[in-house]
Amino acid sequence: MITQPLRKTRNPEQTRSDLLDAAYIEILESGFQAASLERILANTSVSKGALYHHFGTKRELGLAVVEEVIAPQLAVRWFAPFAEHNDPLVSLHRILEEKINTADESVIRYGCPLNNLIQEMSPLDEAFRCGLQQILDRWVSVMADALAEGQTAGKVRTDVEAKEVALFIVAAIEGCVGLGKNAQSVEAYRRCLRQLQLYVQSLAT
Repeated sequence: MITQPLRKTRNPEQTRSDLLDAAYIEILESGFQAASLERILANTSVSKGALYHHFGTKRELGLAVVEEVIAPQLAVRWFAPFAEHNDPLVSLHRILEEKINTADESVIRYGCPLNNLIQEMSPLDEAFRCGLQQILDRWVSVMADALAEGQTAGKVRTDVEAKEVALFIVAAIEGCVGLGKNAQSVEAYRRCLRQLQLYVQSLAT
């Protein structure tokens, strides 16, 4: 079980951050519905009163995790690399290569926090569904824009439909994680990502 005891603090911003970090870990391990506020508090030095000062309900805390933890994580891992190279296909290849090389048991144990919540909460809670969809839409949009810029730069084939391809790549990435998690196989996850790398290469001019 992942535990990250956090230092006691009375700084409101730090308290909120501590609660979000602990809630993220609890949701990753147990899912949102089974997540325990008691365990979240046990992994912080925050009182129950302070928890309810920042988040009126468990649901409010969960939605904040989506917006303030999961969305920024995705931005760092999947959006920022496109700004580091003028060829989006090179960027995508490097991202996928990094995922392949760093894959470990945590990938198949916990899966993707975004996809986990999509599977669990989208059918049950409209606010969760909308928040998660906004992240997916942003992911597809960033990738589509990068592919379109790659076409302008002569790096990506002009017959490629950037938005449709971006949607497919996002779906494939999430599918690879889900496949590996269900098979409990890091190697299955890696094999899936390697095939996606080949597809990405096929988009080049």
